[in-house]
Amino acid sequence: MNEREAFGEFEATTLFCPRCRRATPTRRKLLLVLPTGRKYDYICADCGTPVGGKTDNDSGDFYRTIAPRRPP
Repeated sequence: MNEREAFGEFEATTLFCPRCRRATPTRRKLLLVLPTGRKYDYICADCGTPVGGKTDNDSGDFYRTIAPRRPP
């Protein structure tokens, strides 16, 4: 087992907000579902400023999406 597998997934609960000028609680917001994984944005819970981001490597959701209908 390598170091990455040992820690698993991390979630940021508190990050520094440049607008509030202090560490604040964060909310995670899903931005995109990509073939390589999901892309998230972390938002300051106090003022709504983006304070960080994360991309995971789980591509399962991308391949579960339904293809758009083609017009007849």
